[in-house]
Amino acid sequence: MIPVRDGIRLYTEIYTPRNFSADLPIIFLRSPYRVTNPNGGFTRYFDSAFRELAKEGYIFAVQDARGRHGSEGRFEWNRPVRHRTNNNAIDASSDAYDSIAWLVQNVKGNNGRVGMLGVSYPGWYVTMALIDPHPALHAASPQASPSDYFIGDDFYHFGAFRLAPSAELPYLFDFDRKKNARFPFDQVDTYEFFLDMGPLRNMNTKYLHGVSPTWDQFMAHHTYDTFWKKGGTLQHLTEVTVPTMHVVGWWDAENLGGALDIYEKLEPLDRKSINNIVVGPWAHGQWSRGPREHLGDYQFESDTVAHYQEKIEAPFFAHYLKEEGDLNLSEATMFQTGSNKWQTYSSWPPNDQAASRKLFFHTDGTLSFDPADESESEFVQYVSDPDKPVPYSRRPIMGFWSGLKGSDEARFQRAGKLWKVEDQRFVHNRPDVISFVTEPLVMETEVVGDIVAHLYASTSGTDSDWIVKLIDVYPENYPDRPEMGGYQLMIADDVLRGKFHKSFEKPNALAPGAINEFTIDLRSRNHAFRAGHRIMVQVQSTWFPLIDRNPQTFINIMTAERSDYQSAVQRIHCSKEHPSFIELSIRQ
Repeated sequence: MIPVRDGIRLYTEIYTPRNFSADLPIIFLRSPYRVTNPNGGFTRYFDSAFRELAKEGYIFAVQDARGRHGSEGRFEWNRPVRHRTNNNAIDASSDAYDSIAWLVQNVKGNNGRVGMLGVSYPGWYVTMALIDPHPALHAASPQASPSDYFIGDDFYHFGAFRLAPSAELPYLFDFDRKKNARFPFDQVDTYEFFLDMGPLRNMNTKYLHGVSPTWDQFMAHHTYDTFWKKGGTLQHLTEVTVPTMHVVGWWDAENLGGALDIYEKLEPLDRKSINNIVVGPWAHGQWSRGPREHLGDYQFESDTVAHYQEKIEAPFFAHYLKEEGDLNLSEATMFQTGSNKWQTYSSWPPNDQAASRKLFFHTDGTLSFDPADESESEFVQYVSDPDKPVPYSRRPIMGFWSGLKGSDEARFQRAGKLWKVEDQRFVHNRPDVISFVTEPLVMETEVVGDIVAHLYASTSGTDSDWIVKLIDVYPENYPDRPEMGGYQLMIADDVLRGKFHKSFEKPNALAPGAINEFTIDLRSRNHAFRAGHRIMVQVQSTWFPLIDRNPQTFINIMTAERSDYQSAVQRIHCSKEHPSFIELSIRQ
């Protein structure tokens, strides 16, 4: 029970190798997810994050975060940084500092050097430790760390509230008590569950009855207000003094944006070239445990987990904590999907290697580098009906912590981690999903950097969601794996809630029928569209229950009633005057 500055004690398990002759560094992991093995064995992190490191000779410390499980105190979701303005205040940064101080002073046989790592919320604890790091912190690896929960991490994406998979009710419900809770879904298909539940206000009326403060906070703060800004991470990152390796996956549905944003914020502050990033072909946390050679139907053609843990992560910590080996870590180590090759870059995005190109939408459903001419129709349209929303995954959509057990495949399906690589043909040609596609590519086209969609669009309502997906369409004849013929593999995707297109702080109603430019940031990618493949863009206005349904009426959605939900006619403009397009960074 490690004491911190306000007298609260934090439950920590410490593992020291039985036989060691020299002093060893400490690998430290902080988590809100319970570090104790309920069966009495070693903490589960020896089966994941510590698997390779345990072979190398370290002392390991795992700690329950404040207010969680074995630790004392009160848990506060995404607790804001307070110690910088109040010396007596506590936060995740001060808890990390005090814990590291205790470890190096009290753990027998340590060499005075500490390394931290963690995935997702534990990764955020690593980022918090970097704000004012203890001098003993010599290496840090925040992995899939969130940075801003309103802009692009687990709970809101550019103003749209995420109901599933990880941000759905059972996950939030768990954080309102020290011990894990399980929300009793009464339907197998969460699509049906949330549709039958009705407006978001019904969650308390029908199920929670006010017992979840976390849910109530999220419902109360439906714009980018002080609550979200104070809990943000980026504004507190003001220097780089600790060697830092950011890690995330291209198909990480929870925190790809956060990891990229944190790396980008720190990069201009890095005077010693010690801020690096690694991105693999993974879903959330896959690099820690597996599956190792594939994600759903997509095959990596190598054991990417072993490569990362043995060739990248283990040498990183050995170099900075033990002064062992030459570290050949590039500024950016990126797995290129499509070609399935690891690549290295001296900067990310590699703007010196890429040129920005625009792929224009055309009303006949084509996608090309040529803009529209005067003869082209002005728009394509569809009807968005919130009573019949487009599913984000093949149904039934299993709830978090429910469904299959056993294999990594089953575990990933249960946790909703396969939807980003699902064949998008399950929604292709729905009347409320518009697709634009190129001719088969004559040459390989490599996207190496930022992807931004620019929609010139109008709606008959006063609010609207705009979802854009960039897709790699496989040839119909695919001899290497015939079952992948015609596969529509999603490469990048995101949403913008229309009322926030000018300001996340002060939403504005959309004028019915007025054409606005909506800019959707799809982040950066490293993907090769192979010769013979086609590039597709899909546009839609519902994505359920990944995000909540927009009533398509300008209103506080968290308090909206059933009568507020209305169908709307959505128009995507493709004319010379209003040319919708997607902007890609293409290798020169």
